[in-house]
Amino acid sequence: MNADFRHVDTWLFDLDNTLYRVESGFMGEIERRMTAYVGRVAGLAHDEAYKLQKAYFAEYGLTLRGLVEHHGVEPAEFHAIFHDVSLEALTQDAELVAAISRLPGRRLIFTNADEVHARRVLEHLGLADLFEDVFHIGSADYLPKPNIATFEKLNAAHAIAPKTTVFFEDSERNLKPAADLGMTTVLVGPHAAASTAPFIDYKTNNLASFLSDARLKKAP
Repeated sequence: MNADFRHVDTWLFDLDNTLYRVESGFMGEIERRMTAYVGRVAGLAHDEAYKLQKAYFAEYGLTLRGLVEHHGVEPAEFHAIFHDVSLEALTQDAELVAAISRLPGRRLIFTNADEVHARRVLEHLGLADLFEDVFHIGSADYLPKPNIATFEKLNAAHAIAPKTTVFFEDSERNLKPAADLGMTTVLVGPHAAASTAPFIDYKTNNLASFLSDARLKKAP
């Protein structure tokens, strides 16, 4: 059944592993740099640094948050290690560009990444001009999704009405607060089909086709 988005006038998209395929492997280099950084800051060998990285992510929703809380890391210093990551693994998807272009209403990025990373990736993917704004981790005062306060800050900043908003994410847990607020939720990625979470409205592993086939609000 084609998704029914005839009620939607605000389109909210996560960035990494949502607007490009997980299979690109792009996030692998991000992970490697993050593990190396955690090792330097905490004085740990690779395997222990990786465990700590994942522990902070599980506890705080963002490795950076744990580094700030426990090691006094400056967010700008942390994010700078990703600003020269090669984007070669990412390719433009003409079908996705066309599908997003046809969406009526506002389109926003909602990411736990910083602004520099988000805009680099969007430009490379040919998507930068299709979005009104990027609500990044700095916009959220470094309080990451899935914290409900971050969703509320986003809603206030952009006067978002949850009932007419749909949120696309590759992380199941980041969709829970969106659903609680009344947004329509779409889980994206290769593991989406296996999700049994009751707060997921739609699932897809092909965002371009999913959007192209969706029923949309007609222009007045």
